[in-house]
Amino acid sequence: MSVRLRAAGAALVAVMMCGTALADIPPPEKTPPVDQTKPSVAPEGSTEVVPAAPSPSAEKPREGDGAKDVAASTEEAKAKSLVQRDGAIDLPGGQAKVTVAEGFAFLDAADTRTLLVELWGNPPDAVSDVLGAIVPKDVSVLAEGSWAAIITYENDGHVADDDAATINYDDLLKEMQAATAADSEERVKAGYGAISLVGWAQKPSYDVTEHKLYWAKHLQFGGDVHTLNYAIRALGRTGVLQVNVVGDMRQLDSVNAQLPKLLSMVSFNEGHRYADYQEGVDPLAAGGLAALIAGGAAAKAGLFKGLIALLAALWKVIAIGLVAVGGLIWRMFSGRSKEPSA
Repeated sequence: MSVRLRAAGAALVAVMMCGTALADIPPPEKTPPVDQTKPSVAPEGSTEVVPAAPSPSAEKPREGDGAKDVAASTEEAKAKSLVQRDGAIDLPGGQAKVTVAEGFAFLDAADTRTLLVELWGNPPDAVSDVLGAIVPKDVSVLAEGSWAAIITYENDGHVADDDAATINYDDLLKEMQAATAADSEERVKAGYGAISLVGWAQKPSYDVTEHKLYWAKHLQFGGDVHTLNYAIRALGRTGVLQVNVVGDMRQLDSVNAQLPKLLSMVSFNEGHRYADYQEGVDPLAAGGLAALIAGGAAAKAGLFKGLIALLAALWKVIAIGLVAVGGLIWRMFSGRSKEPSA
């Protein structure tokens, strides 16, 4: 873990020095398969697959293998300690709630921090504002195909949806692509990989009745690394509930299939709903829906808010939406890093 934190620290310094940049991070290279000839220690009752005992002809374990097994066992124990909750759960602050759908579970803020920091290697300061996470029940958080929808809240005022019917998403995409290209040039100058916004993986859509907005971006890193960045926004009386999922582009169909459930699980409590907004009394956000998608609605010049993107070439793809310098969205992914990224 100390190695991960040193990598994360280096990445954070790079982030702060680079100024305005879009820090969507590529999905990781897959970790090598577990050596099936080595014994493995797993916590009692663990559902994780334990490698078979070595055959008589198996090679003698290399030095250091025991430490790796102990580390894996520790991670499995921590994963098992996460409490998967269901039912209707009020989020911290009392403004919103999660009603857990079948096939999913909710992790509270403390367990979400354990997941992101102790299991996926993110620094504690980067996850201080998480409210919780939605995870699929049938996938271990340590599995290669695991994912989580991380929930945060931006209290930057009531977002007017007057522009819902007039946004030209093709033009908006071109503006975002141009901004990403400019940021990519800065990344390359700083010694990091290029990034490009290929296009919409899911074109933005807004439910005017539920006041919920969602979209997905197809991002490319370098020449052949593609990632899916899926965002859901639930608009409230004085702020926006953010739900963010990132995965491989191959997961697009799977995420889209779960989208109705994800949309239905998050909602504001009475008194904090979009319809409860009081004009002239409640603060009004500077931008509308287009600004939410582009990343500028809650931007504070010179101030990092929420979660900071830290690592590239990651083992685990998990994203948390955040607002960064210059009004662009940064993303945080976690895992075993091979090299830091701005």
